[in-house]
Amino acid sequence: MRKVLFAISLLGMLAACMVAYLSGVTQPPQPPAFNPATNPYPTGIYANGILESDQPTGENINIYPEVSGTVQQIPVAEGEEVKKGTVLLMLDDSVQRATAEQLESQAQAAFTLLQELRAQPRKETLDVAEAQVAAAQAALKTALDSLEKQQAAYELNPKSISKDALDSARNAVATARTNLEVASRQRDLTKAGAWIYDINNQEKQYDALWKSHSSAVALLSKYTLRAPKDAKVLAIHAAVGGYVSAQGAYESYTQGMAPTIVLGSSQFRLNVRCYVDEILVPRLPEPVKMRAQMSIRGTNVKLPLQFVRMQPVVSPKIELSDQRLERVDVRVLPIIFRVAPPKDLKLYPGQLVDVYIGG
Repeated sequence: MRKVLFAISLLGMLAACMVAYLSGVTQPPQPPAFNPATNPYPTGIYANGILESDQPTGENINIYPEVSGTVQQIPVAEGEEVKKGTVLLMLDDSVQRATAEQLESQAQAAFTLLQELRAQPRKETLDVAEAQVAAAQAALKTALDSLEKQQAAYELNPKSISKDALDSARNAVATARTNLEVASRQRDLTKAGAWIYDINNQEKQYDALWKSHSSAVALLSKYTLRAPKDAKVLAIHAAVGGYVSAQGAYESYTQGMAPTIVLGSSQFRLNVRCYVDEILVPRLPEPVKMRAQMSIRGTNVKLPLQFVRMQPVVSPKIELSDQRLERVDVRVLPIIFRVAPPKDLKLYPGQLVDVYIGG
């Protein structure tokens, strides 16, 4: 029993010595994943930078539909390069298309009626009017002949024709003469064609209907979103079958409205917007002498920058966080540089970088 206890005690002492030895061994430090940004200039100043599209304003192009509707088709994909005029998204336009077709039919009907008015008098209608005049003339001649015969008989023998019969013959002549005058004027009216006021009124109706059709067609084109310029599709916040409006599309992750489609420049055409603290502004070199270097966070890559322009206004430093309600005391001066990344390096708008500016 004593031997067992002695052996256990000895093993415990050996284990304690081993633990003490291992605890005293110093492990060599792990090499850093990447080297932090360093100042390459003797008197360079540091500035926060953010990558942005190579646009006049630096902002990406946010595409919003001017009409509301259900997404029917999205023929592009995120990361795709598109040309100006490329179809980006199509909304269901069945109702608006039917409205445009209806207005087109109404405009065509109004134009047909206008042509009908301008083509008057119609030959067949004029022939009927001429025939009615000829019939009235024949009726007048018959009435005159009858009156002449009765008048001659009355003059030979007043008792052979009653006074009433003679008066009836005279009335028949007057009626026939009036009918001839009416038929003649009706023929002249037919021959004159459509009234100019009727033509003008129909022209106005046709013009109004055609403009309504043109407006409906113009609105129909709003159901198709096209690229306003050569760009790269950065984000699509809509899906086929989803609903979008002039406020954009509902983004479930942010629980807010987001642009339907976001376009930007190619990843090989990027700018860097730097925000220089106002206390460092006096140390900035002249723009013609300004040099800068960008360090990409998480890598050892350092890229030279080319000065583009300076926005000569100092503003609160809220652009990077987009917190409009935060209380800030730091104000910064924006300076824009252009970067030409290598082809094997992936850079994206919105990425934060470290920038040193020297002279």
